[in-house]
Amino acid sequence: MSLNVVAVESMPFAENSYVLWRTGRSDAIVVDPGFEPDKIVDELTRRSLRPVLILNTHGHVDHIAGNAAMKQAYADAPLVIGRGDAAMLTNADLNLSGPFGVPVVSPPADRLVDEGETVEAAGLAFLVLEIPGHSPGHVVFVHRDGDAVTVIGGDVVFAGSIGRTDFPDGDLRLLLRGIRDKLWPLADATVIHPGHGPATTVGEEKRDNPFCSVDALREVFG
Repeated sequence: MSLNVVAVESMPFAENSYVLWRTGRSDAIVVDPGFEPDKIVDELTRRSLRPVLILNTHGHVDHIAGNAAMKQAYADAPLVIGRGDAAMLTNADLNLSGPFGVPVVSPPADRLVDEGETVEAAGLAFLVLEIPGHSPGHVVFVHRDGDAVTVIGGDVVFAGSIGRTDFPDGDLRLLLRGIRDKLWPLADATVIHPGHGPATTVGEEKRDNPFCSVDALREVFG
């Protein structure tokens, strides 16, 4: 498979930032830089990679806190986020940092994306799927390489859990519907790289996840 994915865990929320690159290339994509951007820079330097794109799956502070540092270090790398979460980048109350007394803001996005668009950089292409519910404009990025499918999933589905929906703009039914309609049709072998915790697969979560397995969703939606 030509896509390489390395998670860089950022404290204090054990948030997964990601470095993505294509085998044989030195340009890369950074996803959801968190509170420890220096760790991302160290990973890039160690692998002799340079980011040409910064992706945000959504606008909560633990996933955008490193945007400013990444843009300062790599000014030519565009910052991309789903249209529905764009305002969270520059509004500490919306991105949930303000209510906790440590306001954090990000530079504004260079590009806003919507359902069905394709984001291409570093020799890689990702389909954008909108799955709101954890945040109003949450998106996931889907990469296909032959039969291999990879989802950069943010806080939609975790191994054995799902993203929180008790935030001001949360909506549990909307999140579950998006999982059912957008992720579960993908092949069972599809790898999901979530915003927290270990990687998992569509098949594992469809079968065993107590919140969004096929059986659990049948009880919710009939």
